[in-house]
Amino acid sequence: MMSFEVTTRYIDEIQQLIADGNNEAILKLLEEVHYADIAEIIEDLTVEEGIYLIKLLDSDVTADVITELDEDTREKILGGLSSKEIAEEISELDTDDAADIISELTDQQQEEVISHIEDEEHAKDIRDLLRYDENSAGGLMAKELIKVNENWNVLTCVKEMRAQAEEVSRVHSIYVVDDNDLLKGRLSLKDLLTTSTRTAIKDVFIKKVDFVHVDDKAEDVARIMQKYDLEAIPVVDKAGRLVGRITIDDIIDVIKDEAEKDYQMAAGISQDVEADDTIWELTRARLPWLILALFGGFVSVSILGGFSNAMTKYPSLFFFTPLIAAMAGNVGVQSSAIILQGLANDSLKGSWWKRLIKEISLSLLNGLVLAALLMSAGMYFLGFDIKVGLTVAVSLVSVIIIASIIGTFVPIILDKRGIDPALATGPFITTSNDIFGILIYFWIAKIILGF
Repeated sequence: MMSFEVTTRYIDEIQQLIADGNNEAILKLLEEVHYADIAEIIEDLTVEEGIYLIKLLDSDVTADVITELDEDTREKILGGLSSKEIAEEISELDTDDAADIISELTDQQQEEVISHIEDEEHAKDIRDLLRYDENSAGGLMAKELIKVNENWNVLTCVKEMRAQAEEVSRVHSIYVVDDNDLLKGRLSLKDLLTTSTRTAIKDVFIKKVDFVHVDDKAEDVARIMQKYDLEAIPVVDKAGRLVGRITIDDIIDVIKDEAEKDYQMAAGISQDVEADDTIWELTRARLPWLILALFGGFVSVSILGGFSNAMTKYPSLFFFTPLIAAMAGNVGVQSSAIILQGLANDSLKGSWWKRLIKEISLSLLNGLVLAALLMSAGMYFLGFDIKVGLTVAVSLVSVIIIASIIGTFVPIILDKRGIDPALATGPFITTSNDIFGILIYFWIAKIILGF
């Protein structure tokens, strides 16, 4: 299958057809186009043109298109549709996607849209999903699934599965429950096909099944599905009743969102923003960390001011101040990035004591190599005396060790206390290590040089 490309010429053609009101030509042009590509097309149109296409195309296509739209674009498109028109789109979606879209509306709009959904069971399921936190398993799950009773025989099971499959777009797994809907296990399709039609399901189903609870965090669900390579996972309530399932496409979205959030936080952006957001939104996201960096810089300047006499007596110390601060920041970011990655994929194992010894050993080795290179280059090219060289070398090793320890254990401590460990990367770790680096540098210089 060749990749579809949305070109400027293609967009111009669509816009001209919309302007001419040539609906027949538009439908023919978009007939074989995937809904994800139609969403991309709408992103390049005006809001009015996008609404025109949504109203023109069949709901079984546009429902999926709406889920693919950027959140801001979707908000504008839905703003141009009536509650009834939105309900018609929602009716074509699985409950999880429908609930995600409805949750973006105001409370009044939510009630109006749900009241226009003709399928009462579908509307009830959507209401149920809206009760859960969007970052929980309950907020991720869909109600559509295939479940069979352990007391049925194979023949009854097949008949019931056929009826249920009409409401399920993809059948990943067959779940087995008892008379109270308690999750008991899963059913192999192979066993179902090779077993006598009179055999009871309780005699052939697999009791071992991975599951999550409705209140589990989305990140924890993603970790489990990634670890066990699952395409779908059932969700149970506090009583152990089967209430839904989460599929891999929803988990990919979670992983993507979490990665974007961590990346922005590491870059010093405190909330989720995009390049085309307003100046005010971008300022609110960036300014807090910039204020922190400004404060850190002020503290660093204050520390330097306290050692002004050293600058007069040993002016060469001044030239190495940026280097020491930069190395501290770089080492801290490296260490915190590795730990953050380990926390994200749940690969961080072992005791804190062993990790401390490992980090000190690693940073000591790196520090000694870098200090030797710096001292040799400084004495050869700059010709400073042995005491200044020793001061810079010892300071560099010390700063690297301290920065490595801070970069390693601050994310772990934050994670243990339920705080996003991504806070420990980027400007936070860089600024704090800059301050520690300068302080350690001049403290060691005072000891060795005696000023």
